[in-house]
Amino acid sequence: MKIYDISQEVFSCKVFPGDPSPERQVMLRIANGDICNLTAIQMCAHNGTHVDAPYHFIDGAKTIDQVALERFIGPAYVTKHEGAITAEDAMAILEKARCADSQAARRILVGGNATVTEEAAKVFAEAQILLFGNESQTVGPEDAPMAVHLIMLGAEVVLLEGIRLGEVEEGTYLLNCAPINLGGADGAPCRAILMST
Repeated sequence: MKIYDISQEVFSCKVFPGDPSPERQVMLRIANGDICNLTAIQMCAHNGTHVDAPYHFIDGAKTIDQVALERFIGPAYVTKHEGAITAEDAMAILEKARCADSQAARRILVGGNATVTEEAAKVFAEAQILLFGNESQTVGPEDAPMAVHLIMLGAEVVLLEGIRLGEVEEGTYLLNCAPINLGGADGAPCRAILMST
């Protein structure tokens, strides 16, 4: 079994425009005579590799601690795409994933510089997938992310954003991207990994 770390390192990660960057503060150092090394961090829930809960764009919807862990852990299908993902592209991705493994087709990860269109978001939402992941810091257009988020999060599709799939071939894997348990939060950082099946 091979394990792929598809997460960004937090302190050097990509940050969505306008979000605060992660900061690390060293509180204690053994080298300075302290009892241990101790780090404090300050960051946005959506820095680096992270997951969005429905509450991110829908008031009153599920927060990250209310989303079932089964959505974040299980078979997944990795594919590659460049540019806008159209409805036709989304249908082709789902069909290819289903042919490979019907369970993996419920969690779709897209490598490359891909942007989900509203039409594609509707295809993924109607297919009732559990999770959609991509390499960008947002699934929709960076200058207008709301509509795509509303469609997918409205269907309770978990969004895994900011992954890194450059070293991963297309195919089926076991995914674990369980988020930090931030009670009441709209999203959370995660250490996303893929395991070859």
